[in-house]
Amino acid sequence: MVDIAKAIEPRSDQQNYDDYIAGPRTVTVEAVDQDKEGRASIHLIEYPGRPFKPSKTNLRLIAQAWGTEAVQWNGRRMTLAGDPTVRFGGQQVGGIRVIALSHIEKAFTANLTTTRGKRAPYKVDVLATEQPPPIPAFTTVDDYRTYFQERVKDGAGPDELDRIQQAAAAVTTTAQNEDN
Repeated sequence: MVDIAKAIEPRSDQQNYDDYIAGPRTVTVEAVDQDKEGRASIHLIEYPGRPFKPSKTNLRLIAQAWGTEAVQWNGRRMTLAGDPTVRFGGQQVGGIRVIALSHIEKAFTANLTTTRGKRAPYKVDVLATEQPPPIPAFTTVDDYRTYFQERVKDGAGPDELDRIQQAAAAVTTTAQNEDN
């Protein structure tokens, strides 16, 4: 089976509606920063160099769920989806919507501004915190490196990736001790 996901990715320096045409994706927050105008960029582990730059509506949803201290968002996960009904400048252009978040107790609906004087409900579901699979016992660092790369591609969170790196370091230390 051939996966064409890479072939249809747009060439861009940020996440776009076109990235989500094939369906929703669950991503992990690596870091959050702001530009000179105060616009937030949410850097994603799964897409290095292509941050999610949320609309104010999405940013308000996230802040309502996770708080306004963005450093606390690191390692948390969200599911993003393309929404063809998103309007910009009076035209329907499509955009990205936050549809689920980890680290919330229950789903919620926020009534947020859509255009001047108009509000609409936005529902956010609970994104279950998944338990990562156990790390296999490999005998070489190369095996761990390959496994690490596979888990990154599959969307592993930062805690799991740290554990894989620690396991690889233990193999390196054991091999060095055996050589002495």
